[in-house]
Formats: sequence, C-alpha cells, structure tokens
Amino acid sequence: MKITQYFSFVRQRPDRAVIKEQWIQQAIINPLKTEVQTDGRIRKWAFVEEMGKYLRVILLEDGETVHNAFFDRNFQEQK
Repeated sequence: MKITQYFSFVRQRPDRAVIKEQWIQQAIINPLKTEVQTDGRIRKWAFVEEMGKYLRVILLEDGETVHNAFFDRNFQEQK
C-alpha cells in the first residue's frame, strides 16, 4: 500500500494507530461511497464491523496513494 509522508506521520497517533491496513484496503476496493474533492483527491468510505464505525480514506489523485484515514463520526449511509 502506497502512503504519503503525511499519513506515515499521522498514523502514529493513538486514534489512528488502531486502523488496520485491511480496513483501508476494504474502503479502497469496495467503498460504500466515493467522492472526488475539488483538489482532485478521492474520498472513500467503508463500514468497519469490528469497530462499528465508518472509515473515511482520502486518496491522492492517482487513486492508490493513501493520504489520510480516520473514523468519520458524521458519515451517514444513504438508505
């Protein structure tokens, strides 16, 4: 998995250290929702059963380099 230097630094925080690579891959491969930001970065969301939370993954414009990943308290799945 390709990651930015920023994400390498941020994932050392206790709230981000618990995020498993497999969860990030799940969000990239099989997202519940995808959005492209105005700067070209790509947002993807997936529900992580183990945590009972939604994970947001931010990818660079190449669609494969992870820039950020965090649990998104505000995400609401479309029914």
